[in-house]
Amino acid sequence: MTELQTRKRGVKPDAAAGLLPGMALIALWMLAQCGLGLMGVITRRIPGPAVIICAMFALAAFGLVKLKRWGWALTLGAAFLSMSYGVYMLLRFHQVPLVVMVAVNLVFFLYLIRPEVLERVK
Repeated sequence: MTELQTRKRGVKPDAAAGLLPGMALIALWMLAQCGLGLMGVITRRIPGPAVIICAMFALAAFGLVKLKRWGWALTLGAAFLSMSYGVYMLLRFHQVPLVVMVAVNLVFFLYLIRPEVLERVK
């Protein structure tokens, strides 16, 4: 049933029927991290096997946009691991600009575990 048909019949549309704006932003962030990783592989600043991690970022973004539970789980793991990597680089090598990446991934991780987001994924 379309949204117009549900309005005509007086039935409220399902609250958990669509993608939240925050989820779309997180999917774009995952695609941006995938692109940056691929640029690093192309310019040979990152080892070649990092392409697998880039593929996981892209797969996580696709699954999240499709509102799949595995996409949510993969995105949650990717955000946590990216945040952990940033903290390691910050503490070990004093890469201060990575504070932004750590903060963004932490916010996204906390957003993904909200009950409203969990209702949306199947």
